[in-house]
Amino acid sequence: MSTSTWQRYQDNLCVLPNLGFRLDISRMHFADSFLSDMEAPMQRAFDAMAALEAGAIANPDEKRQVGHYWLRSPALAPESARRETVETLAQVKDIAARVHSGALAPPAGGRFRHVLVIGIGGSALGPQFVGAALRTPADPIRMHFLDNTDPDGMDLVLKELGPELGSTLALVISKSGGTKETRNGMVEAQAAWRAAGLDFARHAIAITGRGSQLDGVAEREGWLVRVPMFDYVGGRTSQFSAVGLLPAALQGIDIDAMIAGAAAMDAATRNRSTRENPAALLALMWHHATRGRGERDMVVLPYKDRLELFSKYLQQLVMESLGKELDLAGRVVNQGIAVYGNKGSTDQHAYVQQLREGVNNFFVVFVEVLRDRAGASMEVDPQVTSGDYLFGFLHGTRDALTEKGRESMTITVAEVSPAAVGQLIALFERAVGFYATLVNINAYHQPGVEAGKRAAGEVLDVQRRLLAALAAEPTARRTAGEWAAALGDAALAERAWMILEHLAANDRGVARTGTGRPADVRFGRG
Repeated sequence: MSTSTWQRYQDNLCVLPNLGFRLDISRMHFADSFLSDMEAPMQRAFDAMAALEAGAIANPDEKRQVGHYWLRSPALAPESARRETVETLAQVKDIAARVHSGALAPPAGGRFRHVLVIGIGGSALGPQFVGAALRTPADPIRMHFLDNTDPDGMDLVLKELGPELGSTLALVISKSGGTKETRNGMVEAQAAWRAAGLDFARHAIAITGRGSQLDGVAEREGWLVRVPMFDYVGGRTSQFSAVGLLPAALQGIDIDAMIAGAAAMDAATRNRSTRENPAALLALMWHHATRGRGERDMVVLPYKDRLELFSKYLQQLVMESLGKELDLAGRVVNQGIAVYGNKGSTDQHAYVQQLREGVNNFFVVFVEVLRDRAGASMEVDPQVTSGDYLFGFLHGTRDALTEKGRESMTITVAEVSPAAVGQLIALFERAVGFYATLVNINAYHQPGVEAGKRAAGEVLDVQRRLLAALAAEPTARRTAGEWAAALGDAALAERAWMILEHLAANDRGVARTGTGRPADVRFGRG
């Protein structure tokens, strides 16, 4: 590397020594004037963030405040939110302590040794990432997840638990209680407990909004505990609510250290000096790399097995927050940044070849962890450890990308600890908020998600109508197009075909005859 590269590194390195954190943006190809040119927009982003933390209505669609920052700094919150944040954290710690001590135990005796988290999206991704990053062989509880409405996936998890269901605690997580994926997972889990001769309610905790459908079910059935979710905390920013803290505390993770790490990063990223604020620099580099229009993808490459799920976690945080059709003025902008990633050095053998020599439509965020392992490492070659190889692959890949004009930045943390994981989550939450202001969109609503839910409901409505039509004419054998016409809407032919195929493949009382073109296959009661 040249002297000028060394100087650029020094000039563009943001260091938070008290946090053991660094952000290097020197391998991003922004012009010398870029940061000064963006200073006024960045100051407006600081203003918007300050208003958000002060309680401004940030989600006008739902008339909601956005208060995930209050979860690690309750003093910033309005009185009611401050009180319930403190009370819920105390409740989380009490539940975990009682489970670990055996005071809260399975009806048949012994202790809970497994936890089954039933959730979707932010109600699963955060706990999965944190649990995988901070797990140890000494964890008092093993974590399992039902995070989809895939029957085969649920079967796999529930069969693996099998004889351990009696010592398994179920956490059902849904703010409204009406989220279908979570509700389906709960129903299937209840059936598994019932088949094992166990009372699900005596193994279940609800994490949900007060007065929600799930809250009502848990109260009527006498579940062990009900823990509140807050209206002002969205799923993708809920890791420091009961959604993320209770699973982590049950696993044995030091949640106080994780909260402190996030709070320390929050404090650092309130700094209005742009060059000293890593979240501001991240947001500005996203703006530079994508020209503020999402023109490049973000490839997240943590060189640490424990951080393998970080890119998956960031997919929801970044893409759900920034993927918006309209800006705040109602103009069509189709914003967003696509996120994908693997882990180093696995990526060396997966897709770095394309990153170096293929289409240049991305920028890379490397995550470096200085500490290789707890304790000393053996040498696998003279004067070289396995960790040295990992270090070499990271920096070699960084240089190889630079040689081909590919942009990257590097985040460095001292180790994968609860504090460091808290810092990383808080850093990207803040960067998302800053970037949204820079491109004039609302990061805190998700109309596309709601549209997908409505569309799924429409599909299932057609399915119910088809089943009713087949039941009314049990001897009829018709094509999908003919069944659609029987429903009074020939335009439903394609949808009818796919639904009937699905029902026939799953022994749902529908038989198909014929193997030719879809238009020629006939369906009837089977």
